[in-house]
Formats: sequence, structure tokens, C-alpha cells
Amino acid sequence: MTTVIINGAFGKMGTTSSQTIEASKKFQLIKRLGRQDNLFSSINELKPELVIDFTNANCVYDNAKILINNKTKAIIGASGLTESQITHLSELCITNKTGCIVAPNFSLGAILMMKFSAIAASYFSEAEIIETHHQQKLDAPSGTATKTAKLIDASRRTSKNAYKSKEFIAGARGAISSNTNIHSLRLPGFLASQQVVFGSPGENLTLQHNSISRDCFMPGLLLACNKVLNLNHLIYGLENLLD
Repeated sequence: MTTVIINGAFGKMGTTSSQTIEASKKFQLIKRLGRQDNLFSSINELKPELVIDFTNANCVYDNAKILINNKTKAIIGASGLTESQITHLSELCITNKTGCIVAPNFSLGAILMMKFSAIAASYFSEAEIIETHHQQKLDAPSGTATKTAKLIDASRRTSKNAYKSKEFIAGARGAISSNTNIHSLRLPGFLASQQVVFGSPGENLTLQHNSISRDCFMPGLLLACNKVLNLNHLIYGLENLLD
């Protein structure tokens, strides 16, 4: 069995993931780490084959560097990494010849929504994203939203309309990432939801995904766990693992 440490194991996502790994016949959970634990000391003491990180945006980058520099296979589920940080982590993986998967979202439905958005963007150049999460989420916009915007921009066949409306209140039109406006909502009663709204003369198209419970993330997590063991580089986005 593959030995696993979960960092950030006592949060909501970490708790569900711990239960999933414990129930697996292929993986053995040997340690749950919380805020009081030292990641560097733990991996040097226990030498896990895989570490899953579900901490937060404040420490995820430093955690990822520790894992990769110690040649430990890593799955990064915490969001908040910037594009330049992901590029640096990718370079570290090549240098250390170790595998890492950075996944903004583990829901297979959300991944399909992102892939469908990329297809739609080749026909509809105008698109905006509305993402909604629970109020405890530290970062905005979400990693899923910025990844979706990047996929949309890469798939556009025609340039997005350069017209910019005047904001009478700063931020009224949302943030712009990869030439796509993103609107972030943080409300009680939600786990995770994203709409991608495309517009064209005379019609519009909306793609929407809703995560109802954290159980929807577990098949994607197990997929990542199996795939990362054979990697010696970094993969950004679970969509790159789907056939």
C-alpha cells in the first residue's frame, strides 16, 4: 500500500479526504497533520510516498516547495497559488524529478464544465464567470474560476470585445483574469458553484456546475492519487488526467 500523509487534515476537506484514504485498499494513511504540526519534520521522520495538502492560501506555496524539494509526491488541493508560483513549482519538479498535481477542483463535474467552457469559447468569444463559495473560503477568485478563464482565453478564435463600461463603483464589473471578467460571491448556504455565461448577438449560453457535498471531490482525489505516483513533473488541473 502507498503511504500517505494529509496536511490540513482537520478542515472540512481534509476530514472527508482522510476518511476516503482510510477506506481505500491501495493507500495507507499514516499521519494527519494540523496547524500545530511541522510538515518538514513529519515527512523526514515518516518518509511518506505521497502527501496531500489541503491547507490554505497563506501557506500552500511554502508547503508545496517543501514537498517537491524533498522529492515527495504531492497533490496540492489548497487554492491560492499564482501563475508564477505554479511555474516555479513546475521547474522544481523537473529539477527534483518528482511528481506533483495541482488541482483547483477535484469534482469531475466541475472539470467537465471547464472543458465544455473551452469548447464553447471557440464559438463565443464573450464570456463572464460567476463563482460562489462558502464564506470561509480565504481566496477570491477561486482557483477553478481562474483556471476556467485561462482555458477560455486559450480557446478563443476571435478577440474579446475591447469595450469597457464605466464603473461608478470600483469593482462593479468584477476582476479580470485572462481577459475574462470574474465575479466572486461568498455566501452561507453554498459549498461551491460556478456559472460560465457566454453571449453572442441574439443568444446566450450558460454552463453551470454545483457541488452539493464534498463527496463529489473524492473520485477525483483518488484519480489524482493514482496518477501522481507515476509522474516526474507537475500537472496543473485534473482535466489533464481525463481520457
